[in-house]
Amino acid sequence: MTTDTQHPTAETPPPAPVAPAVPDVAAAPESEKSFLVTFVLSLLLGFIAVDRFYLGKVGTGILKLITFGGFGIWYLIDLILVLTGAQKDKQGLILAGYAQHKKIAWIVMGAIIVLSLISSALSGGSDDAPAVDAPSTSTEQSAGTEPDVEPAAEEPVAEEPAEETNTAQSWADDSFGTFDTITESGAGDNLITLPAGVSAAMVTATHDGGMNFVVNALDADNEPTGDLLVNTIGSYTGTTVYGFNAFTDATSLQITADGNWTITVAPLSTAPALAASGTGDGVFLFDGSAGKLTATHDGTMNFIVQEETDKAFSLGLLINDIGDYSGTVPLSSGPSVISVRADGSWTLAAE
Repeated sequence: MTTDTQHPTAETPPPAPVAPAVPDVAAAPESEKSFLVTFVLSLLLGFIAVDRFYLGKVGTGILKLITFGGFGIWYLIDLILVLTGAQKDKQGLILAGYAQHKKIAWIVMGAIIVLSLISSALSGGSDDAPAVDAPSTSTEQSAGTEPDVEPAAEEPVAEEPAEETNTAQSWADDSFGTFDTITESGAGDNLITLPAGVSAAMVTATHDGGMNFVVNALDADNEPTGDLLVNTIGSYTGTTVYGFNAFTDATSLQITADGNWTITVAPLSTAPALAASGTGDGVFLFDGSAGKLTATHDGTMNFIVQEETDKAFSLGLLINDIGDYSGTVPLSSGPSVISVRADGSWTLAAE
């Protein structure tokens, strides 16, 4: 009987594993809206919702505008969303240039925060120098020392001229420009040309109609600059300022009204000194030292107090509230311009 003899054979190695093919992933589409532009608008004009209007979010933009940035909370949330890349345009697309420019935006934001903290710390310091005891001028001598000497007659000292009291006025002219006051009256919608070469000015307005009364600053392309001076219904009397929150230079004022109105545009140097009390919108000059501002308001709508010192990185928003208010906030040293937005009676006390 024959038997099959099996001869050993070399084992065939198993085939090497093959990595699965990785499908190509298309890059997420970017928005036509720029990250850098959105960041600048959110930082400088977020309180009036210009950033949301730029992204095409008109509905939430209007809501943010009439609440002045959601009383400040919405403003901060949108700014954080932009910095973290979570803010998108109306179509839900990521903003163009975020990856390339996010580092610059964070550096700028950090620098603003640090400089604001330093400025607050310096402004909060006491301006009062410690009292120094004057050296004694007594002519009394110890007994038994030198004989008394009759003092020489003192020569009359000429009085120094009093210091000029127009420091704030001169500063306002130098910082924002001066011109001849403009006064125009009319009825219904119209446009008023603003003086050239002036970065900011005071606008006093009256209206006797019963519908919308809006005063909006426009640039050379007839686009809003970001300064919505008046937005109310019915009669109005008050004073506001343009140029502090603008993204572009204002060249005209757009008037929307159904009744008779009067508009007066005047240099900021003509503004009165900070008043202790008042009603409605007002603009004032302040020339005091850094300290505290205690304020009250008995209205039902927005109560906003802003201080403009024309210094870099100075945000200047002192109060942003709605309805009744009573509180104390830090106040920078003058010269400065203090603007008040209110619908009721208010008081301001600088300490």
